[in-house]
Amino acid sequence: MSSVTEGSKAPDFHLETDSGGKVRLADFKGRMLVLYIYPKDDTSGCTVEAIAFSALKKKFEAAGATVIGVSPDPVKSHDKFKAKHDLSITLAADPDKTMLNRYGVWVEKSMYGRKYMGAERSTFLIGPDGKVARVWRKVKVDGHADEVLAAVKELAKAA
Repeated sequence: MSSVTEGSKAPDFHLETDSGGKVRLADFKGRMLVLYIYPKDDTSGCTVEAIAFSALKKKFEAAGATVIGVSPDPVKSHDKFKAKHDLSITLAADPDKTMLNRYGVWVEKSMYGRKYMGAERSTFLIGPDGKVARVWRKVKVDGHADEVLAAVKELAKAA
């Protein structure tokens, strides 16, 4: 498991997305990318987070960034999740956890004394140079999308 840190080169990925699309890191060369990792489609925190990022999609785009949500759920689950909550952001599927492992976010978790593996709620802001500009780990959902948007605007100003 690698640990992605600020200033390091973002690990590459190739993922399938909702609506039959595909996405890879190289697609964003010269642009900012917000990768937010969430544990599971249609759970309370993940739904709130996805709705918040969707609500700010136009502001992220205006600042020069694309937002992509990634979870281990399959594409079919993403399609249902997007339709149910009218989400506008792209959702990418990593059912084999290759990308989640590269980013160091497939971790042991524990709930009610039971240990299990799961995706750690994290966000990575990747700059136009392909380097990780900011990392948020163990994200608390409330206000997070706004905080990430502020960091995107800051990075855009510095560029």
